[in-house]
Amino acid sequence: MSKRIEALRSILQASPNDCFVRYGLAQEHIKAGDDSAALDEFVRILEIDASYQAAYYHAGKAYQRLGRMDEARAIFEKGAEVSIAGGDSHARGELEAALAELPPAS
Repeated sequence: MSKRIEALRSILQASPNDCFVRYGLAQEHIKAGDDSAALDEFVRILEIDASYQAAYYHAGKAYQRLGRMDEARAIFEKGAEVSIAGGDSHARGELEAALAELPPAS
């Protein structure tokens, strides 16, 4: 386990609902090639704060890398809805582009 992951986990012990720290931890898991652990963090972020835009995109990409296309599609769609409600056209564009790149639903 990397020192960064250890440090971020230590911070989360004191502040478990810190989405910024969880996002950093998720990114470290991605760097380490552990999409499942990253996905756990992104899902937790969205449980804490459903408006945390970046978590939708990266959770969808993690689902995609794990071959879980239906879940990737669902999280991209939910993120696009949240971005519309929040007026974030940049996030909406990224999520819709990611959604368009997925293979057709089965």
